[in-house]
Amino acid sequence: MDVDQFVSENRPNEGADTFELENSKLLDIAVDGTVMAKAGSMVAYDGNLEFTGKSSAEGGLMGYVKSKATSEGTPIMEAEGTGHLYVADQGKEIQILELDDGESISVNGNDVLAFESGVDYTISTIDSLAGSSTGGLTNVFLEGPGHIAITTHGKPLVLSPPVKTDPAATVAWSGSTSPSGSVNRSLSDMVGQSSDERYQLEFSNPDGFVLVQPYEEVGPQ
Repeated sequence: MDVDQFVSENRPNEGADTFELENSKLLDIAVDGTVMAKAGSMVAYDGNLEFTGKSSAEGGLMGYVKSKATSEGTPIMEAEGTGHLYVADQGKEIQILELDDGESISVNGNDVLAFESGVDYTISTIDSLAGSSTGGLTNVFLEGPGHIAITTHGKPLVLSPPVKTDPAATVAWSGSTSPSGSVNRSLSDMVGQSSDERYQLEFSNPDGFVLVQPYEEVGPQ
């Protein structure tokens, strides 16, 4: 492949959507106003954009993704203006969802890549898993209308409750579903007392769904 062909085949797509994938791991956001994105996810941008960092702390945007396990927070940034913002997160696959007005989803804080400013959000922690090394899961509850982008290690799997999942492999669940903590002692006996697979999230609402990934994502030890 010569240089001209390479350049031509790898130029940005000319789409009309606000959130559009350039490939499975790179998101193109057409900003016209404001958008929220995970800090450190920007790989390039054009146009007239200004960025405001939102450092991790308690409350509001400041509490976006605070990990009890590591005592660290993942800050976000607000991009404002007009232009294209290209974001990615460590080579993870990107899934784009459009939430209708009042439609909601709860996402593992580490897996939220970006969302439109019209999307409302609240922060919650599942303390019932405090016995595991995760120290509780911090999740972002997102409510439409608007587009959101979440990330997964590999192709995700959508399951229908009732189902139990590994917290480290659980990415998101529908807003109508609320998990509880569960402990399976037989897994403790089989894989060893130190394994966190004995701690699970239990989903029981058959009207909801649960999104898992083929990867156990844990914080730094």
